[in-house]
Amino acid sequence: VLPPIISRFMKSYPDVSLHMHQGTPAQISEMCSDGVVDCAIATEALSQHADLIMMPCYRWNRVVVVPKNHPLLSESKLTLERLAEHPIVTYVLGFTGRAKLDEAFSSKGLEPNVVFTASDADVIKTYVRLGLGVGIIASMAFDPVRDSDLVAIPATDLFPDAITSIALRKGTFMRGFMYEFLAEFAPHLTRDLVDEAFYSHAHREDVSKVFAEVDIPRYTT
Repeated sequence: VLPPIISRFMKSYPDVSLHMHQGTPAQISEMCSDGVVDCAIATEALSQHADLIMMPCYRWNRVVVVPKNHPLLSESKLTLERLAEHPIVTYVLGFTGRAKLDEAFSSKGLEPNVVFTASDADVIKTYVRLGLGVGIIASMAFDPVRDSDLVAIPATDLFPDAITSIALRKGTFMRGFMYEFLAEFAPHLTRDLVDEAFYSHAHREDVSKVFAEVDIPRYTT
C-alpha cells in the first residue's frame, strides 16, 4: 500500500526527510508512544497505548494463495473445513490481523495446521511455491503479475474484515505535510476529522465516536 503513496509524497515535499521503521505492531506502537516516530500504521496493538490517537484507514480481507495445480482449486466453494485439512503458511501471531484468522477457525471448532509463519507476505508466498503449504495473506499482498505462478482464492466469506489504522501521539504538532500524508493514505482523514479526533482525545472522550458515522473504505487491488 505504502510505496506509491511515499513516492508521491516525496515528490510533493522534496525537503521533508521521510524515514520508515518496521517492526511488530507492539514495537511500532511503543515507538510512537515514546515519540521516536510521528505515526504508526498497523492492524493490531495500537489500542494498547492510552496516549495514542487511533484513526481507522481502511478495511481489508485475505486471500488463500496456492500453486496452479493445487486440489483446492477444484472446490466449487472454499470452506474453513477444507482449508483446515491442508498445512497452512501465514502471518506470525500479532501481525496483520492474525488473531481474527485464528478466531474464525476456533468458532467452527477447527484447529488450523499452521506449519510455518512469517511477518512478510513475500516470505509466505516463497514457501507456498516450495510446496510447504497453503498461504493465507492480505489481499493487497498478492500481485497478479508478479505472482502469476500462483492463484489467489478470495476468502472474504471465511474471515471477518480487519481494519488497518494509523496512530499519532497525543500532543503531536501537526504540520501541513503530515495532514497531506494522512489524506493520501486514507482520503477520508480530512484535516477537520483529524483535528476533531485530537480534540476528543484531549478531552478524554471516546475517539471512536468521531469515526462512528464515517464510511471506512475497503481496500481493493
